[in-house]
Amino acid sequence: MKLTMVLALLDNSLSLCIEPMSFHWQGTHRSKHLPFCLLCFALSLSLSLSLSLSIYSSLHPLPLKSSLFSFFFSPFFPFCISLFSIYLYLRLSPASPRSSFSFFIYPPFESVLDCETEQLYDDGKLAEKKAALQLALSQLAGDFDRESMLSLRRFFVSRYTPVISTGSLKLDQALGIGGLPKGRIVEIYGKEASGKTTLALHVIKEAQKRGGFCAYLDLENSLDPSFVESVGVDTEGLLCARPSSAENSLSVVNTLVNSGSIDVIVVDSVAALIPQHELERVIDLTSQEMQSRLMTQALRKIYHSLSRSQTLLILVNQVRSNLKQVIGHVGEVTCGGNAVKFYSAIRLRTSRVGLFQTEDEITGVNISVQVIKNKLAPAMRKAELCLEFSRGIRHEAEILEMASHYGVILRERNGYWIQGEFLRDKAEAEKYIAQNSNLADELVSTLRSQLFEL
Repeated sequence: MKLTMVLALLDNSLSLCIEPMSFHWQGTHRSKHLPFCLLCFALSLSLSLSLSLSIYSSLHPLPLKSSLFSFFFSPFFPFCISLFSIYLYLRLSPASPRSSFSFFIYPPFESVLDCETEQLYDDGKLAEKKAALQLALSQLAGDFDRESMLSLRRFFVSRYTPVISTGSLKLDQALGIGGLPKGRIVEIYGKEASGKTTLALHVIKEAQKRGGFCAYLDLENSLDPSFVESVGVDTEGLLCARPSSAENSLSVVNTLVNSGSIDVIVVDSVAALIPQHELERVIDLTSQEMQSRLMTQALRKIYHSLSRSQTLLILVNQVRSNLKQVIGHVGEVTCGGNAVKFYSAIRLRTSRVGLFQTEDEITGVNISVQVIKNKLAPAMRKAELCLEFSRGIRHEAEILEMASHYGVILRERNGYWIQGEFLRDKAEAEKYIAQNSNLADELVSTLRSQLFEL
């Protein structure tokens, strides 16, 4: 039994003595650790055996089994001796550039590759590099089209992106650029009845004010012509289509984008894009995967066409509950896969935050529009709007609020001074602005020049 205990102690001593080699710096040669390991092994073995045998002999008269003694005491002595040997090595070793604890964490200074800061090019090498660059540019000009040429001057000339107003000064300010950029994809998503379609119609209205042509793909078959007219959209100049399948819808979008004649295209909505293969067979769980693959292929092609045109593509999207989240937390996921998220330059999330009530009747809703993604300005900003059921955005309310905030309209206590007239309260001032369209346009122009024009 004593022989078994000695062998166990020998095994533990060997493992714990060799183990410090892995703690030391990797850049140090292993041969330097050989005397230290032999010393640790000798000390651990001799002291462990002597202490273990002495304690075992002193406890021998007691009714204690050797197996129980080996179980408790055989790991204890090698562990203590190995820690003591490591401490001696740290105290007796030559001056170390690091503290006694940092060598467990930081990599060795000796193992870092030698690096130096690159010096400035001399005239000869710089001329050689310029000649090689001109040769590469001439090869690109001969082998590829004009769009593949490397020229910063072409990008600097067209660095100012034209934008179309959303119809809301608050939202234009939250976007940071005064509206939605042309030649890009914008996604507007949110829950039901949160103002997605109304916001898209206001963008069409602003584009038509400047003489632009717009197209609307009503895939949900829910567009009300009377509501479109009440928002202010010219229905006679609006191209409206209801394609039968997702392939046809995306082909229509690509054709209109390639024409370069359309300013705004609205797809309402991505969730209603049904692939032709899905229409011809029974619905199953693979339908969502088919739509995601279709959107990936189509958006890759459409995005290439958008880069050469000045068309704003608005994708209205719905949200679904993500059941794969952690239990107790239900997340949201948009339809169409991740391709819509990646290709969108701006993503707007709409949510209803309250109801708008006049006297005893609910006449609208208050919504919050949050800029989730923005490639042209800082994101994660939001704007709160009021939408009336009969005409969309209540422009007079936000015009009065922003004009008084930026000093365009003088506010005195609860009243307002507008064009030399004093209006006693907010309701009277909003009514005055709503009845004078020329005044509203003048205030909007003044605010836009103050907020967005440099």
